[in-house]
Amino acid sequence: MKMKHAVITGQALFLVLFAAATSHALVNTKLVDEVLAKGVLDAKDLKIIDDFLADAVQDLVRTTDFTSIAKTRTIILSRQKTQAQYAQQFSESAYKHIAQGLQYTASLAEEKRFKVITNLLILIEGLKDPRQTELAVKMLDYKNQAVRYWAVRASTNPGLVDSLIKAGAASQQLISQITTRLTAIVDTSSPEILTLMADFAAKIEDPQAEGLLLKVADVRIRSYADWTVKYELVDSSILRVLCDKALSANPSKPDVARRFAQLYSYVVQRYINGRDLISDTAKQHLASVMVDTEEKCFVKLLGRPQATIRRAVENNDLAELQKEHNRLLGDAATAGDLVTKLKFNYGQNPDGGSRSSPLALPAPPKSSAPK
Repeated sequence: MKMKHAVITGQALFLVLFAAATSHALVNTKLVDEVLAKGVLDAKDLKIIDDFLADAVQDLVRTTDFTSIAKTRTIILSRQKTQAQYAQQFSESAYKHIAQGLQYTASLAEEKRFKVITNLLILIEGLKDPRQTELAVKMLDYKNQAVRYWAVRASTNPGLVDSLIKAGAASQQLISQITTRLTAIVDTSSPEILTLMADFAAKIEDPQAEGLLLKVADVRIRSYADWTVKYELVDSSILRVLCDKALSANPSKPDVARRFAQLYSYVVQRYINGRDLISDTAKQHLASVMVDTEEKCFVKLLGRPQATIRRAVENNDLAELQKEHNRLLGDAATAGDLVTKLKFNYGQNPDGGSRSSPLALPAPPKSSAPK
């Protein structure tokens, strides 16, 4: 079973498709292309760069023909260059005009506002410029999930994050700002957004980022416990991040390992206990998560080939699946192989002793019915 790690909200996907490129470009690039050919720029050249970005961003913001937007974004991105004078002016002008564009959206009706904001955030994500990222960070708590998705994506783009990490102390304030703002919206974000947060947190080596990762895991764990979980497929990505973080930690991080084990346990328990309650799609997603995690995580965590879960799923052998769950993660009688290897526990029992087994998935609410 293959896991698709690239996920996107349906609303955001609609916007990307809706903004398909056309053969018609509204932005005049003749003068800025002449500037690109120069080695040393003067004040007139810098104004041409500024005018180009003013026109291009205005085209993104004010057009009523959304089919031309992707073409305009491509024109802008293709003229982002590294020559020092050009790059500095391009960055400053892009920030100024995108900021003005975002301010302008306050005067728009909601339906058009979220489309325009989203398209500006898609541009910011493509630019991968820390200066523009500051604008995306301000949009992270936007209630519309499509807008929030692109704000998070623009703030956590892997290429951007890599450059921020390389910049060291100079970028620490922005990294901390992103992490703080992401942590504040975990509880109200879609599953697709949570995967972006987890990937970002995994790259940053500091306690604040680890706290973000643990909070993402806790939100998914709680959603399984109260039977409100949506789109189980994303947990393959979150489990992979937790696995990699647990493996790379020195000294070991029992809090990370505990979340990995408890989340995986709930995936297995939902698959076994929810057979008559969840949809066929949910069952397929859970099966994919179990098999994908066995292949990509347990092999690395335990240092040996592992395919028992795959066989149990393929044979629809729930007894064997439960047995393997207990062997790996533990039960009331014995600690599982993973607990022994990573040296963690599942918290405390009522008597104060350490739990050797994951929490049991609570019974579904009485109102639950097959979906």
